[in-house]
Amino acid sequence: VLALVPPRFIARIWSRRLTLFPPGEGARTATSLLSLAGFALLVAAGFHGSRDPLSNPLPLTIWTLLWVGMTLAQGLFGNLWAWLNPWYGPCRLLGLLGFGRKKVALPRQPGMWPAVMLLFAFTWFELVYPAPDDPEKLARAAGLYWLASFIAMLVFGHEEWSRRGEFLTIFFRLLSRFAIVGRDDAGRLTLNWPGARLLETEPLPKSGVAFVLLALSGVSFDGLTHTFFWLGLLGVNPLDFPGRTAVMTPNTVGLLLSFVLLGAIFMLAVRLGDRIAGHSRGDNSAGLLVWSIVPIALAYHLAHYLAALLVDSQYALAALSDPFALGWNLFGTAHMHVEAAITAGAGSAWVLWNIQAGGIVAGHVLAVLVAHSLAFRLYGDTGRAIVSQLPLTLLMIGYTKFGLWLLSTPSAG
Repeated sequence: VLALVPPRFIARIWSRRLTLFPPGEGARTATSLLSLAGFALLVAAGFHGSRDPLSNPLPLTIWTLLWVGMTLAQGLFGNLWAWLNPWYGPCRLLGLLGFGRKKVALPRQPGMWPAVMLLFAFTWFELVYPAPDDPEKLARAAGLYWLASFIAMLVFGHEEWSRRGEFLTIFFRLLSRFAIVGRDDAGRLTLNWPGARLLETEPLPKSGVAFVLLALSGVSFDGLTHTFFWLGLLGVNPLDFPGRTAVMTPNTVGLLLSFVLLGAIFMLAVRLGDRIAGHSRGDNSAGLLVWSIVPIALAYHLAHYLAALLVDSQYALAALSDPFALGWNLFGTAHMHVEAAITAGAGSAWVLWNIQAGGIVAGHVLAVLVAHSLAFRLYGDTGRAIVSQLPLTLLMIGYTKFGLWLLSTPSAG
């Protein structure tokens, strides 16, 4: 279909927007400080609250509400993280007081590689470390990360470190380019077609390409580690799983190899597309076309974490009402009954699987649309744009099949 429709027509229709209302930026510092206060309370609960990960609000907030819920919200409603960022408010206040005005220039050579390494460390902690849900260990890791990032922002500048080093801000900002809600050049809120704002983006550097591919490969590898296939490769009985400690080394190697393999296949597809089109754009092609991976990463996030989000968000509401397990009921939800059966049974499984499968297919279809429009922007010629997309489209079809296989193959845990 895309081969028959002129890309200029697609871009013109796709890019139409409806302006809503001008934003009120004055509240951003206040909401950031409130977010920081909430984060400090959660860290304190991690040290002094319940030892049960399903009763302590820290692991439930970080792994469910932040890493899953906020990710999906960013992909739909724009950069909400800009208002909740726990570093913006204190950095802003110190700047108004005259502290940290002289910044150390961050060398340009590292690019976004500091963020890539931090994202890999975060992914390793989530997927490989034996006890990522342990409240005390998570509180220590989260507190140290906030402090280290805050120091880096004071040294290099909040905006500079947020663009190149702080992986959460970078990850959420990338996803917000896909959102239905966005902002125009005047800062006003707008309604967009999903993915329309990706057409305006500049090519990412090599480190930015690596960051996007790592975000996708991490979620995919998480799904793979639970399959009977992967556990069989490791010689582990999936019905008698010995625990993460027994598979730390192979899972660490597997996480790294999944990232390298996806990166190699993506770069090969882009290079082949350049060659078929008869024009080499070098790193510019990869830096621009990698934006088409963003909706795929968002779709995998939805598919992989949907069941956990539906159940663990209920535990989070209960735990937030009594963060220190002292019998409080701050929000009236401390004694709520968790409906874990929402994901159980053949009927629920049928509904969930079709939502997950539909999300994966829709994400890949949108990725093809984005890639097609970006290819036309690269080459300026419909014929070249079409033929250049053949290798990348084959990659997306293959990844769709891989994602559907992950959903349907037997898994443990």
